[in-house]
Amino acid sequence: MSNTFHTIGLIGKPNHEGTNLTLKRLHHWLTMQGYSVLVEERVAADVGSHTHSVDLLEIGAQCDLAIVVGGDGNMLGAARVLARFDIAVIGVNRGNLGFLTDLPPDSFEEALSKVLEGEFDTEHRFLLEAEVHRHGELKSSNTAVNEAVLHPGKIAHMIEFEVYIDDKFMYSQRADGMIVSTPTGSTAYSLSAGGAILTPNLEAMILVPMFPHTLSCRPIVVDACSIIKLVVSPHNGDNLEVSCDGHVNLSVLPGDEIIVKRSADTLRLIHPKGHNYFHVLRTKLGWGSKLF
Repeated sequence: MSNTFHTIGLIGKPNHEGTNLTLKRLHHWLTMQGYSVLVEERVAADVGSHTHSVDLLEIGAQCDLAIVVGGDGNMLGAARVLARFDIAVIGVNRGNLGFLTDLPPDSFEEALSKVLEGEFDTEHRFLLEAEVHRHGELKSSNTAVNEAVLHPGKIAHMIEFEVYIDDKFMYSQRADGMIVSTPTGSTAYSLSAGGAILTPNLEAMILVPMFPHTLSCRPIVVDACSIIKLVVSPHNGDNLEVSCDGHVNLSVLPGDEIIVKRSADTLRLIHPKGHNYFHVLRTKLGWGSKLF
């Protein structure tokens, strides 16, 4: 058994047949090799009656490694919690694209064996902290691995807001919203809205307006240490939101200020040795192969 990892947590998408099968195989395979295995409580019953069931916070506190089985959405949900702990995270892809989950679900044993023996590459992905301030008072906050998005709550319509970078006015905007993305999120919602792809090692954030009401407005990349402030016009209607990774919604009212900044938490993501980010892009985005 590896000296690198001793206690391993299993996390997965609940009530998903393919995920359940992979979790059961993982639990049996790891247990037979002598690892202590904890299973997140939401999927413990699907794995079997003899599992050690704990919540996600306990996995972060007690485990050396977390294995997330599912798609990128499952990885994002787990990462927002696990990033506050000193734990390595790796993903088994049971989703569609799988930018963050790179172990194959039906033949994970060979690659995972090498990882458990200490043969892996490590990436540190920074997170965002999104805060909603009202009349100078912090009303709500949450973290995001991919992006924080200011947008209308239910029906898409144009909203008005101002954008400040480090308290310096950048521009006022009429648009359907604003995406503030990390490099991790640059291949997600930001990419669909016309943003550039940022390689994961960049210390930067990208701001992407959603359907801006001017042809001159373009995405802009800023330093990751920048403090971004979005000031919502008092003339907007109600039912605005800030969405974190599309999972957590913070309510916003006209006149509110949204602060988006780099979080103190960092996700320690590991990959099998030789992981190639550009190979991932070619595979997931259908880019052309070499011509010569």
